[in-house]
Amino acid sequence: MSDLAYRVAGPADQSALAALDDSFTTEHVYEVAAGDVGFGLRLVAVDPPLVKVFPAEDEDGAEPDVHEIVAVDADGTPVGFIAVGVEEWNRRLVVHQVTVAPAHRGRGVGGELMRRALAHGREHGARTAWLEVTSVNVPAVRAYRRMGFRLCGLDTTLYTGTESEGETALFMARPLDR
Repeated sequence: MSDLAYRVAGPADQSALAALDDSFTTEHVYEVAAGDVGFGLRLVAVDPPLVKVFPAEDEDGAEPDVHEIVAVDADGTPVGFIAVGVEEWNRRLVVHQVTVAPAHRGRGVGGELMRRALAHGREHGARTAWLEVTSVNVPAVRAYRRMGFRLCGLDTTLYTGTESEGETALFMARPLDR
């Protein structure tokens, strides 16, 4: 992590950020059991391991209200980024995307990006941070939990009609007072 620099992303970074590999492999997924008055999550092993590749998004760069922080190596090549926005009405920092290139995962890059994003939220009056993650992305859920996020809800229908159909959207949040 020490050989990386962190800065606000600009328009010139957008094509490199879009090209970062955000796929992942996992040997476990969360299975959601719905009951009459609640839900339960159960960690289930998958064999062979699940490889998830997200479809490319059709965007022309970040939206104006999205703040992006990028991690770059010594050559200036982006190796990760986080995109966040502050919702004024409820003073919540929304984490739209976190991507770290596979060769840099497990080295604290995602944690440092999140730390900087949370500081941005605090500077803009946010009281909480919130994100959505698919139930099959167990590595990300574990990382977010280490960052202080806790499960606060889910949606069994969010991915209906998409390439992620059958997965469940998990919502995680954390206070920004720490």
